[in-house]
Amino acid sequence: MPSSETTHRTPEPPIYTAVARNSDGISGESFVDGGLRVRVASATAENRAGATNPEELLALSWATCLNAAARVVAGPGTDVEATVEISLHPLADQGFEFSGAAELRFDGVPLDEAHALAAAAHERCPVSRMLSGRSAVRVTAVA
Repeated sequence: MPSSETTHRTPEPPIYTAVARNSDGISGESFVDGGLRVRVASATAENRAGATNPEELLALSWATCLNAAARVVAGPGTDVEATVEISLHPLADQGFEFSGAAELRFDGVPLDEAHALAAAAHERCPVSRMLSGRSAVRVTAVA
């Protein structure tokens, strides 16, 4: 079965797997099996009527994961805030692509130390690794 895959190492067996589905594309609904259901609409739609989009979902995922990793590397008692921006860019003849930027604020931590903590959090965060092309990703067609 042909697939598109980027693999840098063989991961350990999973401890949790989320399965998300979408049959409507960018206009309709996406859902997690047995859980969250969200209305989706294009970020460029005139009236999104409260629906979310891939940019927002990706930003939420990265901000949550990065904050959790930052709290681990900073240690107990350090408040951390993660701010993530995901931008959508047109490509001349290939559709679109995302770019991302994240900021971590470590309360009471000197900036030079905060830079080191941010780098360690980025290295620890699974979403950061996936976005950086350092995780196994596979896309296959099924019948």
